[in-house]
Parts: sequence; C-alpha cells; structure tokens
Amino acid sequence: MNDNEAKRTIRDIVESWAIWRDSGQWEKLATCWHADGRMVATWFTGSVEQFVAGCKANWDRGGMSCHFLGGVDIELNGSRAIAQTKMQILGRSKLEGVMCDTCCTGRFYDFFEERGGRWAIVLRQPVYEKDRADPVNPNDAFTLDESLASQFPVGYRHLAYAQTQEGRTVRRDLPGLRGSEIEALYAEGRDWLAGQPLRR
Repeated sequence: MNDNEAKRTIRDIVESWAIWRDSGQWEKLATCWHADGRMVATWFTGSVEQFVAGCKANWDRGGMSCHFLGGVDIELNGSRAIAQTKMQILGRSKLEGVMCDTCCTGRFYDFFEERGGRWAIVLRQPVYEKDRADPVNPNDAFTLDESLASQFPVGYRHLAYAQTQEGRTVRRDLPGLRGSEIEALYAEGRDWLAGQPLRR
C-alpha cells in the first residue's frame, strides 16, 4: 500500500468512526481499532471493548452524542501514522434543570499502525479546544455552579459539567489548545512516528 492509499484508508476509518459511533453500530465501531487499542475521552480511559460497552450503555439509557468532522491531517512514517481531525462533539442534556445543547470543538489525535496489511487505531486521544452550552429553548436560563465549573479546563468545561450532572466521573487533565498537556501529546506523537512504544 503506497502513502496515498494508506492516507485514504486512515481517513475512511476516521470518518466511519463518527458514523458508527453516533448511530449505534457497535460491532463496526470496534473494528476501527486494533485488538489492543485504547480510547481516551472526558468520561473514559481504557480498552476499546470497554469504551464500546460504555457507549452502548449510554445509548441504551437514551443518551445522545453527535460527532461532526472537519479537515484531516495525516503524517506517515512507514507502518505508523498520526492523524489529526478537526471535530465537534454535540450533546443534549440538562444543566441545572434546563435542557441544553453543549458543543465542544477540538481534534481527534489518533495513533495509527499498519499490522498485517491492516491499518487501525492504537490510541485515540481527543484534544478539547473550546466549548459552550446553550438552552434548547432560548427563553430558558440557567446558572452554572462556578465552584464545579471551575474544576474543569476551559476547553471542555461545559461538556464536563453536563457529564458530571449525568453522574459520570470526568477527567480534569486532558489536552487543550495550549499548555503542557498538548505539548506532551505532540512529543508522544513524534516518538510514535520514530518507532518508540506508547507510554500508556
């Protein structure tokens, strides 16, 4: 497979992920990773099997999350690649009793590897750049508990707030547009392309 074919394959996986994740096609979703693949999200860090099970459980409870994708940049080095994809995560849930839409803009930062002629994700680490929350009914109003909201990074503050009110435990150390977390992720990506093992 030449570089152009590899990039087309990787992009197809990235795009299929969003469709399968948001439409409840769980068996197909799992094929986006290698068997030992891992996923990181605001509410989750672990294996692909655990992630898919968690998504299905939220789906079965009536939860809704939509992923919209933008441009993709893919850097290849032999059988390894880093793919960065602009994305938005959109959710709907109650914030302080008011039905709201949350919108988080960022990137998927994916560690890909070709094994036995098959490209797949080894690790997906989202980058959370900015977010907001708006009432579904513009006549409604809500006030956040600032003591809770301030515990989360600005890049996913409203998303984390909504997920916390849903009963989820949300990480507070995920990378954003700037800072030590994103610089560490970039360094890990460079090491991955140079043939080093993942550090997690």
